Amino acid sequence: MRLARHLPLTSLAAAIAFAGQAQAETELTVATVNNNDMVIMQSLTDAFEEAHPDITLDWVVLEENVLRQRMTTDIATDGGQFDVMTIGTYEVPIWADRGWLSPLDNLPDDYNEDDLLTSVRDGLSHDDTLHALPFYAESSMMYYRKDLFEEAGIEMTDQPTWEEVREWAGKLDGMEDGLAGICLRGKPGWGENMAFVSTLVNTFGGRWFDEDWNPELNSDAWVEAIQFYVDLLNDYGPSGASSNGFNENLALFSRGNCGMWVDATSAAGKLYDDDESDVADRLGFAPAPVAETPKGSIQDADPTDSTLEPNPYIGVQFVGIPEFQSIGTQVGQTIASALTGDATVEEALETSQRATERAMQRAGYID
Repeated sequence: MRLARHLPLTSLAAAIAFAGQAQAETELTVATVNNNDMVIMQSLTDAFEEAHPDITLDWVVLEENVLRQRMTTDIATDGGQFDVMTIGTYEVPIWADRGWLSPLDNLPDDYNEDDLLTSVRDGLSHDDTLHALPFYAESSMMYYRKDLFEEAGIEMTDQPTWEEVREWAGKLDGMEDGLAGICLRGKPGWGENMAFVSTLVNTFGGRWFDEDWNPELNSDAWVEAIQFYVDLLNDYGPSGASSNGFNENLALFSRGNCGMWVDATSAAGKLYDDDESDVADRLGFAPAPVAETPKGSIQDADPTDSTLEPNPYIGVQFVGIPEFQSIGTQVGQTIASALTGDATVEEALETSQRATERAMQRAGYID
């Protein structure tokens, strides 16, 4: 689950910050990400304004990387640009611990917290109290073209592995004009490519940090996972993969340009809607692929136990520390450089390792 985005990849559970009692002619500015679920939220505007005639909603809809940066800056500086904002399970406990969010301990009687999935409720809580309310939640899964699988003689397994995915991508690639064997996130950003890459590394047995907070980005597991990722996309991915995030891949798959796509479960509704998707009648669903271990990528991923070896952090697609937003973005950029061929995988990960070590030393986690 992401966030979410994405988690991810991530992705987002809505944290609702209330601006107090609405006065006459109140305008609430709502900051949100530009994905399909938030389009659904926006579609409720007329009903809300009809029920609350003294309130109007002003939407600020931004790409995920830009949104996270602007919201974090605004709330950290008490800027007050936004009255309501959608954030995720990464931000909620950190912001709540810093006093940037108030506990939602006086909810209406008809709001049943027990109806929430445990992992969602826990992810949006601090000191066992909700500090955000979920609009949606997501995990990760694989989407695939059933018609192409049948034509290529491929049978989907109950739990696909990444090695199987590579073999299938080779068979699917180019079966139709403009068809890539697989689409995956390549756009750099801690909530973009790293939301996917982190889960991939998890399944290859890697982790961001050991139990003493020492980075492990140049470990064998990371090298194997990132080399696999780079080779897979370069061999069977769409052109310009390093520019594709969640929305770009969603558009590619819905137009029929991807044989497979591994990403957030939140894409399923749009892909399955024949008004939105050209492949709705040929769409297949499968669990997210695994490699050495299923930890940290499939439906029952546990944010408190997301890696093969023990780690000191909470998170599946992210590390639940304030410094990760900067670290993850920097590492995402170096991973993208390996994808474009501007650096080898080993060079990119050594650069990431050194940068992360410096960040963790400055923050006081390691000497």
